[in-house]
Amino acid sequence: MERKTVLPKWLKKSLVVLITALTFGTVSPPAYLTIDDQKDDSSFGDVTSKEYNSHSNEFIAPFEQRVSKDSFLSLATEQAEQQSFAKFGSRIGPKIQDEFKDVIFPKMELVLQDLAEQHPEEDLSNLTISENPTGGDSEKIFHIYHAVTGKDLIRFHVRKDHPPLDGYYFNFHYHTYHDDFHGHHALGSIYWAKNTPPKWLS
Repeated sequence: MERKTVLPKWLKKSLVVLITALTFGTVSPPAYLTIDDQKDDSSFGDVTSKEYNSHSNEFIAPFEQRVSKDSFLSLATEQAEQQSFAKFGSRIGPKIQDEFKDVIFPKMELVLQDLAEQHPEEDLSNLTISENPTGGDSEKIFHIYHAVTGKDLIRFHVRKDHPPLDGYYFNFHYHTYHDDFHGHHALGSIYWAKNTPPKWLS
């Protein structure tokens, strides 16, 4: 008869924190590590996966761990850079990557730093970054959203601009929930060329 191994509660919680921190909440820990906590979580029943299916096909349950502002910022900036270069693809990326790193990305980091400073530290572990930036001519790079409520906090976008009698520019900007995402907060523009740029993700 096979004997079932029971992990101590402290070890299970440590593994949950480790997995969540290392993956920035994008990978859900195995069910056997969280099932007991989920049963005890009174707020679990109030949250449905339908609220955030726009970001992920999986339900991310809230966990009781604390993420420091520094570790949140480190993970957020790393993911922001990865999602941005995924968006650019192999045709646009090599031509704009240096200017993006020098001009746009430092401003993006400042926005993420402001978010870390203004958001309650005890709730930073519930913030996550969307994956799969959109292709074609769509603007979305990534969104930062609350994994429990499913609500976006910040949306980072890039738009292709073509002023009259001029070439094409990539206009980087972001929107926040403070004004219901109506405001357009500029991060900067990068010149492409006179010719039409390729599709995103290409």
